[in-house]
Amino acid sequence: MDFIKDILKGVIIGIANAIPGVSGGTMMVSMGIYDDIIYCITHLLTELKQSVKKLLPYIIGMVIGIVGLAYAITYLDEHFPFQTRMVFVGLILGGIPVILKRIRGGREKEKSAGFSIPHAFIFLVFFALILLIQYLGGQEMESVSIKIDVLSVVILFFVGVVASATMVIPGVSGSMMLMIMGYYYPILDSIKGFIQGLLHGEGGTVFHFTAILVPFGLGVVIGIFVIAKIIELLMKRFESMTYCAILGLVVASPVVILMGTALGGLSALTVITGLIAMVAGGAVAYFMGE
Repeated sequence: MDFIKDILKGVIIGIANAIPGVSGGTMMVSMGIYDDIIYCITHLLTELKQSVKKLLPYIIGMVIGIVGLAYAITYLDEHFPFQTRMVFVGLILGGIPVILKRIRGGREKEKSAGFSIPHAFIFLVFFALILLIQYLGGQEMESVSIKIDVLSVVILFFVGVVASATMVIPGVSGSMMLMIMGYYYPILDSIKGFIQGLLHGEGGTVFHFTAILVPFGLGVVIGIFVIAKIIELLMKRFESMTYCAILGLVVASPVVILMGTALGGLSALTVITGLIAMVAGGAVAYFMGE
């Protein structure tokens, strides 16, 4: 039963990645599995069997969500954007009690009571950070022209590291960050070009796009391990402060989602069905978190 439940959580994370402005990391936090996934990533080499066993159902679910349901969700997002996005707003809000519980738990370990000014400051800083990223996402740079030279390879590696941060840190949309840096469409085109080169047996084309995707991919992989380790250390030493930062990221997410949704001219029926979708999403997140 737990295996099936974890697959369903993975499906939700996978679907979230198909919606612009929605973070898979936020879904992990909302469903109470963020700590487990961070631990498994950072201990993958030392506890390979246990980590793979724990991550496997989430990975299966994410593949199902991305490959099997992404087109359906994309269709719903195009034709019923308000209701679709309100489901994710509900999923996010439904997970807030889990985060508050972790903050209280951290305060108890630190033998402190209540929320201090530093906690509130951390919350507000990270809340504002997500809104700033959303604003910059609407002002994204023009797509860069990638050349095959040493400097470009180094830059691609660090772009991969930044992209990996968006996979681990809640509230941040990976596609949005790549758009801000001007690398979203070049990387997307490189993936398409690599696949086309393979299908047509064009060795030169495959080599060209491999030279682009390999440093980017290495940056993503290494970045995931490094950033996950940093987050794990922060959780061990400053659990309540870290979760206040995560709370700021998560609470800002519904605002970001609605900022990216056309709200003008909504009918009463659309609003009502959207609110129902939000309540349903909240119930799912709360059940998954528990």
